[in-house]
Amino acid sequence: MQETEKQYHIQCVKGDVGRYVLLPGDPGRCEAIAKHFDNPVHIGMNREYNVWTGTLLGEKVTVCSTGIGGPSASIAMEELVKCGADTFVRVGTCGGIDLDVKPGDVVVATGSIRFEHTSMEYAPIEYPAVPNFDITLALKTASEEMGYDTHTGVVQCKDAFYGQHSPEKSPVYYELLNKWESWKRLGVKASEMESSALFVVADALHVRCGSCFHVVWNQEREKAGMFMPMTEDTSGAIKVGIEAIKKLIEQDKAKKNK
Repeated sequence: MQETEKQYHIQCVKGDVGRYVLLPGDPGRCEAIAKHFDNPVHIGMNREYNVWTGTLLGEKVTVCSTGIGGPSASIAMEELVKCGADTFVRVGTCGGIDLDVKPGDVVVATGSIRFEHTSMEYAPIEYPAVPNFDITLALKTASEEMGYDTHTGVVQCKDAFYGQHSPEKSPVYYELLNKWESWKRLGVKASEMESSALFVVADALHVRCGSCFHVVWNQEREKAGMFMPMTEDTSGAIKVGIEAIKKLIEQDKAKKNK
């Protein structure tokens, strides 16, 4: 494909996007994220991919939504890399699993369970889904510095939303329920739908990726009768992602100037 040709799904060419990219799922969050940039410009929207570009600390940065799940997220990453991006921070939502993970908290993934199938087309199942260490540390540090209740640990990545929320209705209910019990016993922090695919695709493409999440609710706390006010205000995770990108820009500039 010629460099001047638009990528098929995100409809971008080289020069449209920055090296650093924030990846929310919801296209509706992109404008709110772009407001944190200096001089944000709407590049365009096609399907689930809403793209804005601006600057942070003088470096070009982009936000691109991915829709829901691994397939569309992997398409976004593939095409953004072709346009010059190499550093990705997923800023999404999750449902807590561990009882200590409360709505409104921030979860920073240190690894992800590959309970999805997109990553199988990039690496054998024995290969772990692990985020970039520098990005993970930047996210953890940013979240703690900003005063959020921050959890680091493994998250579960799934393909089917209702496989988690209505497993009893599925013909394979026995597998879903048993796996969920395993995640609980292993101390898995939360469940979401993109990170393991993004981590493995990033490694396959030799780029960097990390993830942080706003906790919307925790069904295990609800089952236990614990305090569980649902919250869909994702501004905390967004601010953490922005601050982490700034830290990465500063680190990369320092390395370049050595």
